[in-house]
Amino acid sequence: MIMAPQIAYAQDTATPQDDAAESTSALDSLDIIVVTGTKSRNAEDVQDVPLAVTAFNAASLDALKVRDVESLSYSAPNVSLDQIGTSRGTANFSIRGLGINSSIPSIDPTVGVFVDGVYLGFNGGVVFDLFDLDSVEILRGPQGVLFGRNVTGGAVLINTGNPTEEFQGKFRAAVDGPFVDDGRGGANYTVSGVVSGPIIEDTLLFKVGAYYNNDDGYFTNLFDGENFGAAETKIFRGALEGRFGDLTITGKLDYFESDGDGPAGQNRGQFDRESFDFSINNRGGYANEIWTGSITTELDIGPGTLTNVFGYRDYAATTDADIDSLPVTIFHSNTETEQDQISNELRYAMDFDNVQLTVGGFFFDQSIAYTENRLIPSAPATFWGGGQQDHQVLGAFASGQFNLTDALSVIAGIRWSREEKDAGVTYVRPRPACSVIQGTCPTSGTNPFIAGESNGFTDSESWSNWSPKLGLQYEFDDGQIYSHWTRGYRSGGYNFRITNVALFENVVLPATGGNFAFDEEKVDNYEIGGKYQTFDGAFTINAAAYVTKINDMQREVNQSSIPEGVSQFILNTADATIFGFEAEARMRVSDGLLFTANIGIIDANYDEVRFDISSDGMIDAADEALSLPRVPPVTWGVGAIHELDLGNSSVVSRVNLQYRDEFAYTDNNFGFVQDRTQLDLNVTWNTPVEGLAFSIYGKNMLDQVTVGGDTQLPFGTGAFSNGVNRPFDPSPAAGTFSPLSKGRQVGAEVTFEF
Repeated sequence: MIMAPQIAYAQDTATPQDDAAESTSALDSLDIIVVTGTKSRNAEDVQDVPLAVTAFNAASLDALKVRDVESLSYSAPNVSLDQIGTSRGTANFSIRGLGINSSIPSIDPTVGVFVDGVYLGFNGGVVFDLFDLDSVEILRGPQGVLFGRNVTGGAVLINTGNPTEEFQGKFRAAVDGPFVDDGRGGANYTVSGVVSGPIIEDTLLFKVGAYYNNDDGYFTNLFDGENFGAAETKIFRGALEGRFGDLTITGKLDYFESDGDGPAGQNRGQFDRESFDFSINNRGGYANEIWTGSITTELDIGPGTLTNVFGYRDYAATTDADIDSLPVTIFHSNTETEQDQISNELRYAMDFDNVQLTVGGFFFDQSIAYTENRLIPSAPATFWGGGQQDHQVLGAFASGQFNLTDALSVIAGIRWSREEKDAGVTYVRPRPACSVIQGTCPTSGTNPFIAGESNGFTDSESWSNWSPKLGLQYEFDDGQIYSHWTRGYRSGGYNFRITNVALFENVVLPATGGNFAFDEEKVDNYEIGGKYQTFDGAFTINAAAYVTKINDMQREVNQSSIPEGVSQFILNTADATIFGFEAEARMRVSDGLLFTANIGIIDANYDEVRFDISSDGMIDAADEALSLPRVPPVTWGVGAIHELDLGNSSVVSRVNLQYRDEFAYTDNNFGFVQDRTQLDLNVTWNTPVEGLAFSIYGKNMLDQVTVGGDTQLPFGTGAFSNGVNRPFDPSPAAGTFSPLSKGRQVGAEVTFEF
C-alpha cells in the first residue's frame, strides 16, 4: 500500500496539481495531499490529525491504478471495500469489523460514502468506475459527530478534481485482460480525458471530463462457452468555480450510465471454490443511470469560513440475476430501484489562538422505491413485492479542539440527530404481477394466492439521539499521542425483502415488541493511537488500538429456504465487542526508493445473542461461539516504489502485496469468503516528451479467487458440498450463490498531460 498523506497544504495554497507538476521526483509527489475529513477551517497534515485515517492523493491513486473504490480494499488495514455480487455497483463495505452483507436498498450502511462532501444515501451505485480524482480519505472508526449517522465503521471521502487556474488537461487510454491460459474472458478497454482552466482569469474557472469503458467480459460461462461479465460505462462531468473576493462557489454535475451482464454466480455445491468455474443458463444483466450534483459555497467571514454544501442525486437501476447459479432454472430474480435525494450542510469553521471550532447543521431527504420478482418454477406463481420509503434527517453538530498548553489539547464534539422513515412494504411472495415503483403493489389486505396471508404493511418510525466525542491529544516534536471515546448510531428501518411471512409475523415481530421496524444500532469506540514522523519525513509510523462495543447489532440474517430460495430478515440480533490493532509505516531509504507496510488485527466476539443465528432451533452457547460476519482477523501488506532516473526520463516501478484473512459471510457461518493474497505490479516510463508516460501493470497477479458473497441455497448439492471444502460449516452444505470477482489482470496504459 502507498501511504500518501505525509505533507498536506492549506486550501488557500497552491493546488495539489500545481505542486505535483513542480515536483522533481515521482516519490515527492506522493507526499502532497489536502486532508478534509476534520472539516476544520484549514486543511491539515494527516500527521497532526488525532484520528486513524489513510489518505491517497492523485499521484498515489494513479500509482495504485485505482479505477473504483473497491481497489482500495487492499491498501489500508482492517478495511474491506467490496461490492456485493447480487447487484453490480452496490457497496458492501466493512471497516474494523463493522459492515453489511446485503443489497436490500432500505438497509443503511455502516460505512458512509461522501463524494465532494455529499453523503450517498444508500449503497447502490457506489462501487463503479472513478476518474479525475483529487484525493480519497478513509476514516476508520465511528465518525458520528462530523458525518452523522451510518458511519459507525467509518467514512470514505471521495474528492473529485476542481477547476484549475492554469489551462491543463490529462488523457488516458488503457487495455487489460485476464491473459491466462484457461481461455478465460476477453479484453477491457478504457479511455478518459479531462480539460480544465480559466474562462475569466482569477474569476471563473471550468473543468470538463469524459470517461468510457468497454469490458468484453472477464469470465467464461461453461454453460455456453461465451465470455461473461461484459459491461459498458460512460461518465460525463462538468464543473464551474466562481471566485468573488472572499466568496467562492463551486458547482459540479456528473452523469453516469452503465449496463452489462448479471453476476457470475458460482454454485459451490457444484464447483471448487478455488476455481473461476461456473455455469448458468440466465445471462441476466444490470443497467444504471445516475445524476449527481453539488454546489459548494465558501465565504471567509470574521474568524472563520462559512461553508454550505448542497447535494442532489437521482438513481435508477435494474438487475436480472441467476441466483441458483445452475444451468437450469430454479431461482432467478429481477429488481428495479429508484432513489432520489437532496441534502444540505451549513457549517462555520473558526480558528482562534487556542481553539479550533466547527459548528453546523444538516438536512437530508431521500425517497427509495424497490420492486423485486422471483421466478421459482416450483412455487405456485412468480414472487412479486418490495417497498418504498421516505426518509428525512435533521442534525446539528459542534466539534472543537481546545489547547490547554502548547502540547496538550482537549478534543470534544457532539451531534444531535433526528430521523423519520415512512415506509410501505409488500411481502415478496407469490402474487399477481405488480410494481412498487408504479404504485400497483398492495400493502394491505390478503394475498389471493395464499389463504390468510397478508399482503404487507405501512408504518412510520422516528429516532433521535446524541452522538458525543471526548478525547485528548499530546503533541511532541516529531509526533503525537491521542485517545478518545466516540459514540455513533446506525439507523433503524424496514426490510423491503420479506419472503418468509410466517417467520416475520410470528417470530420477528414479537421479538421486536410488535414493531414492523428494526431498531437502531449503537456503537461506542474507545481508542488510543500515536503518530510519529522523523524531521526529514523519511520514516513514518502510525498506530492505533481500540475497543468497540456494539449494542443491538443490526443484521440481515440469510437462511436457505424452500420455496423462497433464500429467506432474508433483519433484526437486532446481539451485543458484541471488537478488539483491534492497526499500524501503517513507510520508510524512504534513498531519493529513489520507498518501502511501505501495514497490519490490522481484529478479535471479535458476541457478548449476548437474542436470536437463533446458528439456525439450529435454539438460542444457546452455540450462537455466542460463532464468528461475527465480515470480520477478517488479520490484514497486512507490504510495498515498495523505486524510481530510476535516466536523465531526461525516468522509470518508476511499484509492487504491492496485501493479505486479507478468511472471514464468515453469513451469521450462521455456513457461508464464508476465503483468504486472499493480492499482488499488484506497475512499471511506468515517464518519457523525454513532457507529460507523456507509458505503463504496464498487473492486478491480482497470483490469480486469487474471491467472491462478493457466499449465500446458502436449498439446491445445488454436488461433489463440492462437504465440510472439508467449507471449513466454517459444521455440517454438509447445499449449493451457494457466490458471485465471482476478477482474477489476474494484466494491462498497458498511455497517459498524456499538459
